Formats: sequence, structure tokens, C-alpha cells
Amino acid sequence: MPFLALDCEGPLTLNDNAFEYSQAIIPKGDYFFTQISRFDDYLADIKKKEGYKAGDTLKLILPFLKLFGANNKSLKEFSKKTLTFLLEVPEVLPNLNKILPTFIISTSYKPYLEALCEVTKFPMENVFCTEVDLDKVKLSPSEAKILEKFHEEIVNMPLIELPKEAQKPEDLPSELLKTLDYLEKIFFDIIWNMDIGVFLREVNPIGGSEKAKACERISKELSISLSEGFYVGDSITDTQALSLIKENKGVSLSFNGNRYALRSAEFYALSKRGGIFLELAKIFSEEGKEPLENLVKKEPYEFGKIPLQKEEFDKLVEKSEAFRKKVRGELIGALG
Repeated sequence: MPFLALDCEGPLTLNDNAFEYSQAIIPKGDYFFTQISRFDDYLADIKKKEGYKAGDTLKLILPFLKLFGANNKSLKEFSKKTLTFLLEVPEVLPNLNKILPTFIISTSYKPYLEALCEVTKFPMENVFCTEVDLDKVKLSPSEAKILEKFHEEIVNMPLIELPKEAQKPEDLPSELLKTLDYLEKIFFDIIWNMDIGVFLREVNPIGGSEKAKACERISKELSISLSEGFYVGDSITDTQALSLIKENKGVSLSFNGNRYALRSAEFYALSKRGGIFLELAKIFSEEGKEPLENLVKKEPYEFGKIPLQKEEFDKLVEKSEAFRKKVRGELIGALG
């Protein structure tokens, strides 16, 4: 019996809960979050900073959410009110669990996943997500002043644009590198050592290596080989889980994915509907991986193997990223 693990935002919901909550709470929150998200992409994918993983954006923004009045109650209420599903997902999720053991592995904050489980009747015990307690620490007036200054600086910085071909810090323009070095100082030298820095020191977002670890834990606890694993992701936080399943000959699927997800997966799909997961899970559960290797669809969704040839791969990236923005909106679709 195989298992299925899905990222939440993208494959199941249209939200980016942390982005939307930042937009609602923080002045110029959409721009602020985008800056921090791209800084996150730089640290995880280009600098490969030791001890840092994709998705740690969700801890970097916490001191600033706290600065502008965020608390546990507000996050929970906001998550319930704004939850938006891909078509068919609320009906599909309970049925998936009847076909094969199904899990959600999400970088999102726990209150958002609790709202999703409440609506879909999906078992919360089958969810891996980011634990956060916004009421854990009080923000002192002196630290609030420091954060206010940093917030103003970050929203007034030019938009961080990482060249697609950049593979190491030396590949970046010197001015951009200067900005990124300064952001590193803000977060890891200054805020890290403040009382409010407890969020940076202790919160552990479920992204990058943590998603891969979650797949390994599922495999171990269910005594199901990773070759029988099916992982669905769409962004930089999914790359290690996708790679792990791919290396172990399971099914790794980039769903409306960006370049990071496509680089790490074996298969891709483009769709506006959640029914695709039911169909693919049934095939994998009943017949194994081989039928998927030979499956090429254009309707009612697009599905196929990710091409290895660079020119074809680049075309797919362009197509998938454009479709992603169409489904989730320009702002959210452009995030790493």
C-alpha cells in the first residue's frame, strides 16, 4: 500500500496564508513579505547558508507581525475567514484517505491547517506544519523602535530580483549582494540576539529538509518504502522532499510548480482542479508507477514527465510559472 503526501498551499489551497496575513497586518506587507521571501530564496538556494532552509521566511517575519499587533486569536480568525480551496479539493481530500494513507506536509502556520481540517474533516494527526505561538513573548518599547526602523528600511529597499542563472553569491550584482548582506546582519546578528529573536531561535518552519524528514517519518511509521511514496509540491520548500522521493523511485510531482519544484520532481501537472489527485492516486495505488511513466495528458489537465533537455525544460518552466500565476494570482504565484 503506497502513501500520498501533499503540500498544502498550491496543491490544495489558493492561499499563501503567511503572505496574506502579513499583507493584512503589516504596513506595505505585500512588498515586505516579498522582500523577505526573496531573501529566503537567496539564503536557501544561492548562498546555501548553513542551518538555514527554504521556508524559514515564516520565522523571519514573526517579529514584524508581532510589532504590528498579531496574536494567536487574530491569526486563527484570519485563517478561517480567508481559507480558499482549489476546485474539488474539499470533496477530494476525504476520498483520498480512503484510497491510500494521505498526509499534508505544509510550511504554513498550524492555525491555518486547523481551519482546513475543520472544513474538510481531514485528520489533523495526518498533518505536519509549523507550530507558532505569537503570544509567547511581549515586545518591549525599545525593541519595537528597532523593528520599526528595520521595517521602514526593508520596504524602501529596491525590490530584490535574483538572476535566474545565479548559483552562488559571486554571481550577483554587487549592489544586490550588499543589500542581501545587510539583511543577513539585520536578522542573524541583530534581531537574533534580541528578546523578540526567540521566534528566530526557536520556531522551526516545516520546509526544505523538514519536509523530507516528514516523508521519512511517514515511511518508517507505516513500514512503507519511500519507493511507494507519492509527493506533491509546487515551490522551493518542497525541493528536498521531491528529490528524496525521486531518488527512491517513488512518484515526485510538481503541481503548478515554479522552477525550484520542476528542478527536483520527475513529473509535472498543470490543473485548476483537485480531482487530478484522486485519479493519479488511484492509478498509483492500484497499478504502481509504470502507468504514470507512460501517461501523457492534455485534458482535462496537463500531465507528463519533466524533460531533461534544457531547451524543453526551460519552456516547461515558463509555461508552468505562467499557469501558476494564473491560478494563484501574480503576487502569490511569483513567490519562491
